[in-house]
Amino acid sequence: MSDVEAIERATLAAVSPAEVFEGRGWLAGLENGSIRRARSAVPLRHDLAADPQAIEAVKRAYSSRDLTPAFRIADVEGLGEVRALLAARGFAPEQPTLVMAAPVSALIGPEPGEVLSAPDEAWKAVFTGEGFDPEDGARRVAALSRCPSAVFGRLRVDGVTVAVGVAAFGHGWASVHGMRTASAHRGRGHAGRVLAALGAEAARRGLDKVFLQVEEDNVAARALYGRKRFEAAWRYHYWT
Repeated sequence: MSDVEAIERATLAAVSPAEVFEGRGWLAGLENGSIRRARSAVPLRHDLAADPQAIEAVKRAYSSRDLTPAFRIADVEGLGEVRALLAARGFAPEQPTLVMAAPVSALIGPEPGEVLSAPDEAWKAVFTGEGFDPEDGARRVAALSRCPSAVFGRLRVDGVTVAVGVAAFGHGWASVHGMRTASAHRGRGHAGRVLAALGAEAARRGLDKVFLQVEEDNVAARALYGRKRFEAAWRYHYWT
C-alpha cells in the first residue's frame, strides 16, 4: 500500500464516518457531521485518471443518502484532470489544507503529558472551551471517540488540564487530531508536551511515522509542527 493510500485510509478511520463508500479508486466518508474529512471523497492515488463514471458514482452515494457531495483533492499534477472534471461539473476549491508528516521520534521530548484511553470531562472542557464552538467540539469528540485505536493526550498544570490532543493508529501510521490549548495557557509550549505524549504512545506501538492535517493559514500551528520536524507532504482543497 502506498503512503498516499495508507494516509487517506487512516484519516477516514480516525474520524469515524457513519458509512464509507469505496469504488473506482475513491474513498468517501458518508456523514452529515462537522468534520469535513468525514464527509468528503478522496482519491486513493495521486495519479488517478479523470473518470466521469467514478465521479458520478461518488455523487450518487451522497445524494442517495440526502448528503451533499464533496471532494478532497490534492494539488498535485497527477490529479489535474480530476480537478478540471470537478470544475466542469460546478465544483469549486476552498479551504487549502496541508498534510504534514514527521518521524515519530521527532515528537518525543522531555516532560511529556499523559495519555488517556477515553476523554474525561476536563479533557472535553478544554476541547470545547473558550474560543471554540462547543457544539461543534462535542460532535468532534464523539466522532474521535468512536475510533477504536484513538488515545487522548493531555497536559495538566497544577492539576488542571490545559492542553489536549488525539492520536489514532492504523495502516502503518500514527495520526494526530484535535490539538487544542486553553486560551489562558497558549504560547507556553504545552501543545508540544501533548505531542510528546502522543509520540511516545506511537513508539510504544511500534510505529515510526506520523501525519496530521492543518489549514494552510494556521500560522501558529504550522510553526509548532515545524519545530517538531513535520514537513508538508501535499496540499489539498475541498471541492464543493
